[in-house]
Amino acid sequence: MGVMDHIVNFFTITTNTNNKKKSMQTVEIKVKMDCDGCERRVKNSVKYMKGVKTVEVNRKQSKVTVNGYVDPNRVLNRIKSTGKRAEFWPYVPYNVVYYPHAPQAYDKRAPAGMVKNVPQAQLPPNATEEEKFAYLFSDDNPSACSIM
Repeated sequence: MGVMDHIVNFFTITTNTNNKKKSMQTVEIKVKMDCDGCERRVKNSVKYMKGVKTVEVNRKQSKVTVNGYVDPNRVLNRIKSTGKRAEFWPYVPYNVVYYPHAPQAYDKRAPAGMVKNVPQAQLPPNATEEEKFAYLFSDDNPSACSIM
């Protein structure tokens, strides 16, 4: 930055004091869509938002994935404005969770290989080293080692 740039910035009056740029984000939202019209309406509602790069709709999983420089809450509100009930994607892959058999984690409507992301399924932060490795082996199915 040169001296002239510094002087110009010093004398320039700006009305926008919020110069923070949004980072590239992937927003996943669960939306119940029954037909092609619902899918098109949801996709078009977020496709033309400022900062959106791509929009992917998976009607089978009831999932909308938005990539871009966007605020997740604004995307959620824009989808809700279509009249559809929407929420942030509540599922995580089965192998990421320490206790996938926790009662609150199981959801029969979850896509294959996914469980709900609930605190009861997570390992406590003060867990010992043995507890951290114990989740790799299942007592319910001894031949199901997640390392292999």
